[in-house]
Amino acid sequence: MRITGGAYCGRIIELPESSMEIRPAMDRMRESVFAILGDLTGLSFLDLFSGSGIIALEAASRGAHPVVCVERDRAKFPILLKNVSISRRHIECKAQPVELFLSRNREGFDLVFLDPPFPYAYRLDLLKLLSKKESLLAGGLLLIHFPREDRLPDRVDRLLLQDERRYGRSIVRFYRKDKA
Repeated sequence: MRITGGAYCGRIIELPESSMEIRPAMDRMRESVFAILGDLTGLSFLDLFSGSGIIALEAASRGAHPVVCVERDRAKFPILLKNVSISRRHIECKAQPVELFLSRNREGFDLVFLDPPFPYAYRLDLLKLLSKKESLLAGGLLLIHFPREDRLPDRVDRLLLQDERRYGRSIVRFYRKDKA
C-alpha cells in the first residue's frame, strides 16, 4: 500500500502476513477523506483499529501531531511499528483492545478515525463511548469507515453527522462532537 499525500506521499508500507484479515482502506477512499480534511498541522489524531498504520501515516504525512495508533492484534504489531517508523515525528502505538484504550484514556484528540473490521458488531457502542469520553475533544471530528449494508444514526448523543461519503461497498461518516 502507498501513502496518498503529504510529506510521505508515494511511500510504500508493508502489510502484516495476515493481510486478508486486515482489510486495508482503499487508496481512493483514503485520498478522498484526507483531501476533505485538508492540512492537519496542529491537530491531534487517534487511529483506532490501526492495522498496518496507513491511516495514522496519512494523518502524520499531512501534519497531524501527536498521532496515536491502537491495535489489539499483537501479531500485526511489529509491522505497525515498522511502518510508523518512517514518520519524522514519533507515532505512539498501543497494543490493546480499542474498548480498553477508550475506557482508560484521558487524552483528547481533535480527530478520531475508526476503521473496525467489517463484521464488528459494536460500532454504535463505540460512537456512544466516544461521545461521552474525553478521547474526542468537544468540536472534534470523528470518522468511521463501515460497510454500506450497515446503518448508523445521524446523531449519537453529542455526535452530529456532518458528512457521508460512499466508496464502493463502504461508507465513511464524519461526526462532529458538539461543544455542550
